[in-house]
Amino acid sequence: MTAGTRAFRQFVLKVHSRCDLACDHCYVYEHADQSWRHRPRVMPDEVVSAVVSRIAEHARAHPELPCVHVILHGGEPLLAGPERLADIARRLRGALDGVCELDLGMQTNGLRLDEAVCRMLVEERISTGISLDGDRDSNDRHRKRPNGTGSYDAVVRAVRLLGSPAHRSAFAGLLCTIDVANDPRAVYDALAALDPPRIDFLLPHTTWDRPPPPGAAHARWLTTVYDRWSADGRPFPVRLFDSVEAGLDAQESFTEALGLGSPDLVVVETDGEIEQADWLKTTKHGAPRTGFHVLHHTFDEAAGHPGFLAQSGGLEALSRQCRDCSVVRICGGGLYGHRYRSDNGFDNPSVYCADLFQLIGHVRRSVRPKPAAPSHTLTVHGFDSLAAGDGDGEALRVVVDAEASRRRILLAAVCARCPGPEASAVTRLDQQHPAETAAVLGHPHLGTWAVRALDGQVPHDAVRQRLGEVALATALRTGGRFRLNLSESAPHAHLPGTGRLTLPPSHGPVALVAHDEELVIALGPSGRPRPVREAAADLGIGWQPVRRVTTGEFSLLLEDGDPYRDGFATEPLPQLTEPQYADWIRLFAEAATHLRTRYAHRMPGVRALLAACTPLHGAGNQGGVSTDPHAFGALGLALPDTASALAALIVEGVQQVKFNALADLFDLADTDVARESLRSAYLGRRQGREIPHDGLTSHGRRMAARLRG
Repeated sequence: MTAGTRAFRQFVLKVHSRCDLACDHCYVYEHADQSWRHRPRVMPDEVVSAVVSRIAEHARAHPELPCVHVILHGGEPLLAGPERLADIARRLRGALDGVCELDLGMQTNGLRLDEAVCRMLVEERISTGISLDGDRDSNDRHRKRPNGTGSYDAVVRAVRLLGSPAHRSAFAGLLCTIDVANDPRAVYDALAALDPPRIDFLLPHTTWDRPPPPGAAHARWLTTVYDRWSADGRPFPVRLFDSVEAGLDAQESFTEALGLGSPDLVVVETDGEIEQADWLKTTKHGAPRTGFHVLHHTFDEAAGHPGFLAQSGGLEALSRQCRDCSVVRICGGGLYGHRYRSDNGFDNPSVYCADLFQLIGHVRRSVRPKPAAPSHTLTVHGFDSLAAGDGDGEALRVVVDAEASRRRILLAAVCARCPGPEASAVTRLDQQHPAETAAVLGHPHLGTWAVRALDGQVPHDAVRQRLGEVALATALRTGGRFRLNLSESAPHAHLPGTGRLTLPPSHGPVALVAHDEELVIALGPSGRPRPVREAAADLGIGWQPVRRVTTGEFSLLLEDGDPYRDGFATEPLPQLTEPQYADWIRLFAEAATHLRTRYAHRMPGVRALLAACTPLHGAGNQGGVSTDPHAFGALGLALPDTASALAALIVEGVQQVKFNALADLFDLADTDVARESLRSAYLGRRQGREIPHDGLTSHGRRMAARLRG
C-alpha cells in the first residue's frame, strides 16, 4: 500500500444512480456536482464483478481487517431490484469467504419496501437504514415525490414493516436530515414512536459559499433534542450525541463528522469510478473524483490519491483556528466537506463551527447518566421464541449480550483477586477501548479459564500470565503498546483470538510487546526485539496465528491451541496439521450449503451464537458434538465423514448453546433429572409430550409447553 495511507474499511456502492423521490435538499442531485446525469442508471454486471473482486483483493492485502463494511447506496438502491441486490450480497460473501467477515448494509428511502423485499434483506443479512425527517410536516417539507406530493405515509409504512418482529434483524435505524424550521420536539417524538434501533441526525451538507443560518441555530435544535433524548432515558443510540460523549471521554468518534480519525471510506459509482465520500459533491463539480476505476485500478492505488491523503493528516492538517480550539480533539474540525470555501479550499473550520462548539459545551455541562449495570431481559415473546427452539433476532441478541456481561463479571472478579500490572492493564484498556476489549473477551474459552481461576484451579502465576495475554491481544487491536514478561518456565503463550506462541525449553527471559498493531518478541536477557512472524524460525519458537473457518453463512475460530479448550465431554485433539485443517475448511464449506437449504430456520441462531469450534477426538463416521457450559459460543466437534452430518451436528450444538444460555438466565428445573429431560426434548431427542412436569420450574413448564407446540 502507498506510504502514509490506511486500508479502506467502508465501501459505498452506488448500485443505482437515480431516485424515485425529488428531495430538494439532496446533495447528489441538487448541489454542485451533477455527474449523476452522465452515469448509467444501474451498476453493470462487469462493474459489480470488478468491485467485488477488488474488495476481496483489498481485504487479502490487509489481514489487519477482520471485517469490511459495504453499503448499498444510490440514488435509491431498491430501484436496482431485490434480485440484483441479493445477487450482489451473495457475490460479496462468496468473494470474502475465508478472507474476512462482511458487514453489509443499505440506505434507502423505503418507498419500495414490501414483505418480499424485507424477507430478502433478512435472508441476505443486509442491515438497512431508512431516511425519515420526523413527523409528517417535517418530512414532507423536503422529501417529496416528483409530482410534489409528500412521502411520509409510505415511508412510515416501510419503517413499521421493517421494524416488525419478522424483519427487525435487518433494521439498522433511521436517518434524519435536520431542518431548523422543523420543531425539534415534534421530530424527535415522531422518530422515537417508531422504536428505531438507532437514529442518525445529519447536519445538512453545505459550505462557506452557501452557509447555513447564522447564530448557532442548528446547535439550539440539537441541544433541544439531546435534552429530550436524555430525559426519555436514552431509549436508542444517537450517533452524533454518542460521538460527542465518546470524544469527551477520550474515545474514538462513531462518525466521520467528528473526531480526528483518518477516513476509511471509499465510494464506487455505477460506472465503476472510484471516488471519495459523496458528500464532497456539495462543494464543487468533480470534487469527489480520483481518476481511478475498478476495472483498471486497485483500492490500494486509489488510497494514494491526494484527496484521501489530505483528509488523513490529523490535527496538523486542520486550519489554524481549529488547531487553537479547546474542543478540536472532539470536533476534529467537523466534516471535511463542510470546511470548503471556493477561495481557499478546505483550510477553514467547519461551516457549523459555532454550532459544534455550542453542542459540545452543552453536552459537557449536562449531567450524564452513570453507566448502569447491564440488564438483560427477555420479553415473553423472546422467551417463547427461544423456548420453542429457534429464537428471533432480538432474543438472540439478548442472550449474546447477557453472556458477554457474565464473562465481564467473571474477568472483573479475577482481576480483583489477582491485582498487578496485568490486571490494571486489562482494566485500563477496557475503559479506553471498550469495543476492542469486548472483542477479545468474546473468546469463549476465557469463560472456562475465569471459572477455574476463581475456583483456585489455576496457579497464581498462570492467572497473571493469562490476564497479560488478554491485555496484549487487546493492545494489538488498538494499535497501543503493552509489554508482557513471561516466566522463564512458561512453555507457551496464547493470545485469545490472535495466536499461540510455543517456546523452546530453557528459553530464559522472554518479553512479548504489542507495538503499532504488531507482536514483537525479545528472547533472552539481551535479545533484540523482532516481529514474531519474522523471528519464529531463527529463535526456535513456534508461532501459529489463530485459524478461522469462514463460509458464506458464518465465520468462526477454529480453536485448536487454547490451553482451556478442554471443558468438553471428549478430549480435544492436538493442534491440527495443515492437511487436517484443509479437511475442516472443505467440510465446513460443504456443510454451509446443507445449513442454508435444510436448516434455514436455525441459521439466525448459528450466525448469532457460534463463535468457535474445537476439534475433538472421536470415532465413527457420524462424528459428535458437545458444549462447555462455561465457554458460551464454542462447540467441540469430532469431525464426521460427510457434510450433511456436520451440518446436523452444528445445528444440534447450537441448540445446546441456546439451552445452556437459557439455563444461565432462568431456573428451568429443580432436579438434574428434570433438567436433562427438558434438555433432551429441546435437542429433539424425545417427543415434547414425554417431558414430565415434576421438577420443572414455571419457566421450565413454559418451555415444555412451547416444545409441545
